[in-house]
Amino acid sequence: MTEPYTFDYCPWLFWDHATDEDRRAQELHQAGLRERTGLDAAGKVFLSPLAAVHTDRLRMGDFCYIAAHAYVTDDVSMGEDCTVNPYAVVRGRVELGNAVRIGAHTSLLGFNHGTAPDRPVFRQPITSEGIRIGNDVWIGSNVVVLDGVTIGDHAIIGAGSVVTKDVPAWAMVAGNPARPLRDRRTPRPATALSPAGGGGDLEGRLAAFAGRAREQAEAVLARCWTGDRYVDRPGAQPTVRAWCDAVEIADLLLGGPPPTPARDEIVAFLRDRQDPGTGLVPELGAPGSPEAGDAGRPELEGVTAYHVLCVGYALDLLGTAFQHPVHAVHDLRSQDLTALLDGLDWTREAWTSGSVVDAIGTGLYRNLADFGLRGDVETLYGWLLTRVRRTHGMWGEPDAGSGWLMVVNGFYRLTRGTFAQFGMPLPYPERAVDTVLAQARDPRYFGPGAGNACNVLDVIHPLWLLGRQTPHRRAEGEAWAREHLGRALGGWHDGAGLSFALTGGSGAARTPGLQGTEMWLAIIWLLADYLGLSDALGYRPRGIHRPEPAIQYPA
Repeated sequence: MTEPYTFDYCPWLFWDHATDEDRRAQELHQAGLRERTGLDAAGKVFLSPLAAVHTDRLRMGDFCYIAAHAYVTDDVSMGEDCTVNPYAVVRGRVELGNAVRIGAHTSLLGFNHGTAPDRPVFRQPITSEGIRIGNDVWIGSNVVVLDGVTIGDHAIIGAGSVVTKDVPAWAMVAGNPARPLRDRRTPRPATALSPAGGGGDLEGRLAAFAGRAREQAEAVLARCWTGDRYVDRPGAQPTVRAWCDAVEIADLLLGGPPPTPARDEIVAFLRDRQDPGTGLVPELGAPGSPEAGDAGRPELEGVTAYHVLCVGYALDLLGTAFQHPVHAVHDLRSQDLTALLDGLDWTREAWTSGSVVDAIGTGLYRNLADFGLRGDVETLYGWLLTRVRRTHGMWGEPDAGSGWLMVVNGFYRLTRGTFAQFGMPLPYPERAVDTVLAQARDPRYFGPGAGNACNVLDVIHPLWLLGRQTPHRRAEGEAWAREHLGRALGGWHDGAGLSFALTGGSGAARTPGLQGTEMWLAIIWLLADYLGLSDALGYRPRGIHRPEPAIQYPA
């Protein structure tokens, strides 16, 4: 249960945590605003009842919010993912692009008074040139932006600035009056992006990293395009996942599908991979794939299980969906599902077992969202809630060889496809945090010469997800996140992206590729968001690693 006024001051929590009653109250509030403010809102917006909204026209795109005690008047237009935080003022003619962040106590003043000496200022005529703000702009707290100013795409305005002149795209400015500091696309000195994380403010380093990645995104994708297929890295075999990673990277950094090939070709390729009998997506050339004809059907395991996630979400990002339901999941009767889950090797293979649960949960979601097929979600959750270990909040047990690795990694996969994807609270969150932090301290996986994308993701996603339920040991988690964020930001290879492993050297895991780039972009966002700094990146995962539930259950 949320505290009173939580959503008013923390509106970003509304879409994940609002009850049906909260949503009905918000719908009624918006209905009243439409009558008197010219509100034209998309389906997912939040306006705090504590905000003073007195507009002639107010347009809001998806995932926009106006927080408590904001003062909004006149003619305001907001694209998607725009935020007006507590006590901000937005007045006059103000146009916001997409992904604009307006900090608390900031004022955008899209009007002015005359200054002629013939009458008091308050009797002077009001003029309005308007304020125009581009896409992916971060405006810090206690900023003042004056009438007539245009702020270009990807700019950052430092806290406390007074902006009196236009700000070019990619500029980072601060001061009174605001002056240029540098271009976001220009890397800081080596110390600012070093694996040790020394030097520079973290927000600036995040912004510089994201700018560098956006600038080189097309080159990263082109490097892995053979002319007819995507591969993870030059010389690798074509895979289904490589196509999906390309779609995710392009959506994050370019705001759309990959430049090559055409969107319709990507859609056709991915949709045609699906086996109509099972609804699963086998690997290229594997049994059940178009290349292999009728040479058997794929099983719900390994890469085939992962394709339920990556292909489904890639098609989401491309604005379409699977051709067929995931029959392999929908056709499981209650007793069959229970037997399948009981038959998994939770003692020695908790990670593999968690990945199967992830695929089952995602298959249930796909069938419900795309085909209206209500599967046996209750049996799945009943099994999970009765099998979770009360002592450590997870499924499975550690072993002498790998410690908590398999259990924590399996916890990430399992909870991603179930509790996170369906917007359900986790059982025993404090005990689960203890277990994740125990794994995070294991030098075999997180020491100076160790670290890869899976292991870091399998710690930060649980910390991030559990952190929405409990503040338990938050300071320890943030210290770990800050350390590994510093390491991750130093891993970018110009024109090639990020490798799966953090450490240098040769081999597939240490060669930059699509998988490493896709995973680390999401990991860096999660690390930054856990620290409250993700706005500096200017991107937000919308696919496999999306922070919002894909669906609220009960649906």
